[in-house]
Amino acid sequence: MQTLPPGSASPTKRAKLRDALRVYGEKRILAIFFMGFSSGLPLGLTGATLTYWLSEASVSRTSIGLFALVGLSYSYKFLWAPVIDRIPIPLLTRRLGRRRSWGLLIQALLMAAIFLLGHSDPQGDLATLALLAVIVAFLSASQDIVIDAYRIELLKPEEQGAGAAATQWGYRLGMLASGAGAFYLAAFGDWRLAYTVMALLMAVGMATILLTPEPAVILPRVRPGETWLATLLVRPFSDFIERCGGRLDRRRSFVGRAAAFLWSGRAAFLILGFIVLYKLGEAMAGFMASPLYQQLGFTKIEVANIAKIFGVIATLAGVACGGVIVARFGIMTGLLVGGLLQMLSNLMYVAQVLAGHDTTMLAISIFTENFTNGMGSAAFVAYLSSLCSPAFTATQYALFSSLTALPRSFLSAPSGWLVDRLDWIPFFLLTTAAAVPGLLVLLWLMRHPSPSPLREPAARPARVG
Repeated sequence: MQTLPPGSASPTKRAKLRDALRVYGEKRILAIFFMGFSSGLPLGLTGATLTYWLSEASVSRTSIGLFALVGLSYSYKFLWAPVIDRIPIPLLTRRLGRRRSWGLLIQALLMAAIFLLGHSDPQGDLATLALLAVIVAFLSASQDIVIDAYRIELLKPEEQGAGAAATQWGYRLGMLASGAGAFYLAAFGDWRLAYTVMALLMAVGMATILLTPEPAVILPRVRPGETWLATLLVRPFSDFIERCGGRLDRRRSFVGRAAAFLWSGRAAFLILGFIVLYKLGEAMAGFMASPLYQQLGFTKIEVANIAKIFGVIATLAGVACGGVIVARFGIMTGLLVGGLLQMLSNLMYVAQVLAGHDTTMLAISIFTENFTNGMGSAAFVAYLSSLCSPAFTATQYALFSSLTALPRSFLSAPSGWLVDRLDWIPFFLLTTAAAVPGLLVLLWLMRHPSPSPLREPAARPARVG
């Protein structure tokens, strides 16, 4: 009997690994990658890139701070997601399909808005620039609704992990283009050149959608006595609760019916709580990372160089690794592994505080944090995708992804106050502990799976228009 050299993998294990990696060569996965690039591109143009431009133009820090409100569209996109999910666009939908028509229209408007934003004058007309920034952010959030739904509907359930990884790869590279790429272009020419090139890069997403087939449209059944408005606005949310075990008893009073419905669907609310809590510890720690580096004496150049080189590489490597784990062992195992490593990576900040101004430790800290964040993100996006019903993909995913923004925006707000009261090491130990509740909910979900499949097979796919 032939024995394998020590440390070598068996043929069966190698074959399984090849099968897990082969999915990345699928044309659908490549399309999702380029859509992710288009999704990540506008973010920096209304964030770090824009604020640097405003600072260079001598806009007051108070005014620059208010530009943080531009990003509110990403937190509230679930409010208009039902319109994108259901309402056809005259002429376009019949020719292109529901997802392609909305995607191309939004991307064309986004291209124009980015171009106009770059040709604004922050010194002469700041109000117009702010309005255009709001429009770009709104269109960018709307594009995310379409692209997220496109990904979920286009891929098979077993491809969702690889699709999540491909999305994250494209998204990060899009952010890199609108970050470092825009800075290089502005240094070579000016900000108008930078934003003009970024606007032209939106053509990548448009070409991808034109070359990618329209996914099958699942039409929800309209219940007796239910209006189209209820189907549009209410059903996406009640559908999620029902698929997690909720039961709607139409014989009771309205209040009794609603209370019984919500109680019987308590698994749905545990899932929603998990979505909020899974990234909480990481978000709290990451929000205060830059102030820590500044206090430890790291220069902007040191942080930028290490973050750009090690941070981006680590994130992309972590995303790819997370995608393979999901494909090989399943989404829930990927969430558990990624969540544990995310939690432990917060301790690297403690090591950084103890090391002080040490660039080697900074590189290790940033690499570890970004790698584990990438692993967790790949599994998390795959999990959010698995929660969506084919009939309400855009609306439900917009709701879930909006909940993930809560730790970044609201729950991380007291972080600075906590540092002032506790100091750095106790604070980062607290952020490590803040990851525990999410992991406990995850363990409960793993032990008590939803009574019905989270992604039910569609009865009859149908195309609109």
